[in-house]
Amino acid sequence: MPGAAAKPRNIHGTAILVGERGVLITGPSGAGKTTLALALVDHCRAQGLFARLVGDDQLLAAAHGGRLVCRTPASIAGLAEVHGIGPRPLAFEPAAVIDLVARLVEPADMTRLQDETTETIGGCRLPRVDIAQRNVTAALPMLMARLSIQPFS
Repeated sequence: MPGAAAKPRNIHGTAILVGERGVLITGPSGAGKTTLALALVDHCRAQGLFARLVGDDQLLAAAHGGRLVCRTPASIAGLAEVHGIGPRPLAFEPAAVIDLVARLVEPADMTRLQDETTETIGGCRLPRVDIAQRNVTAALPMLMARLSIQPFS
């Protein structure tokens, strides 16, 4: 059936919505996915942009019309895990179309200047940027530039 939605796949990651653009942050446990997501949401709001968490830690991802859509499972909707404290409530959007994958990697695995890289998730090919894990200070400008957020517009 053309255009039919695929069955959702549970993936480990954090997703946010910035304006109309969805960002999926992936990486191993403890890499800083939640910290980066919350910092980017905070930065965007300070710039007057709409920004909100979609889901933290676990996402249901499926292709819809050739685009990857991530949703938060009902059991963790509106929760973000704060390291050392546990889940805390947070405003959220139930779903987002993903436009960019930010993959958190070990700093030694980073390429200083990255070529246009893509990653296929759920049959959807998405642009991807690799970011050093646990380094929000370096990650924010990289994501702001890729999303054309001030001062990179």
